[in-house]
Amino acid sequence: MPYLLLIMEPHGQRAERGLAGGQEAYARMQRFGAGLQARGLLRASESLASTEQAVRLQVREGQTRLTDGPFAETKEMVGGFFLIDCATRDEAVAIARECPAAEWATVEVRELAPCYHGAVD
Repeated sequence: MPYLLLIMEPHGQRAERGLAGGQEAYARMQRFGAGLQARGLLRASESLASTEQAVRLQVREGQTRLTDGPFAETKEMVGGFFLIDCATRDEAVAIARECPAAEWATVEVRELAPCYHGAVD
């Protein structure tokens, strides 16, 4: 089953960490991803730029609304992800526990499913 490990970082953490700290954190995450790849579990992974460069888009009643980042209403940002294949939710949680980012961020474990999956009629 595919699971997404979303890395939810506090805003401002990257700047506080500094360049050397950021490079070390990134290297640890790269090693984690390489380990997942070697175990045949990794489908994809990426690090995302800060919300400073992001834009949000909504279309309502034919009107497009864009909002440039950063986004004050959020306390965290998605800093990156690992898309993995494993047998169970418990296995996905165990893999998330191995993720170095769990030490400085929150790793959210989400099963991939259609948007109607589990909807109540």
